[in-house]
Amino acid sequence: MSDTFRQSTTDKATSALKPDSQKSGLEQAGDSVKNTADNVAGSVQPSGEKGMGQKASDAVSGTNNDASKQGQGVLDSASQTLGNAAQSAQDALGMGKK
Repeated sequence: MSDTFRQSTTDKATSALKPDSQKSGLEQAGDSVKNTADNVAGSVQPSGEKGMGQKASDAVSGTNNDASKQGQGVLDSASQTLGNAAQSAQDALGMGKK
C-alpha cells in the first residue's frame, strides 16, 4: 500500500506550529481533512508496510488501528468541519450571533 494519503512529519509539524487562532476557517478545515485522511490511511495500512517515520508518527499521534472506530471518527470530524466552516462563513459575512 502506498503512502498517498499520509502526511509527512514535516507537514504535521508545520501545521501544528501555527495556532488555530491564527488560521482561517479554510485553513482549519483543510487541516482537519488532511489529518483525518492521514489517520484513516494509517489505520488501514499494515504496520509491516510502514516506514520507521510513519510508525513513529502514528505512535505519537495515537492513530487507532481499528478501522471501524476510525470510520466513525471520520464522520464525526467531517460533521464538525462542515459546522466550523459554516460558522466561519457566517462570521466572515457578519452574520454570526453576538
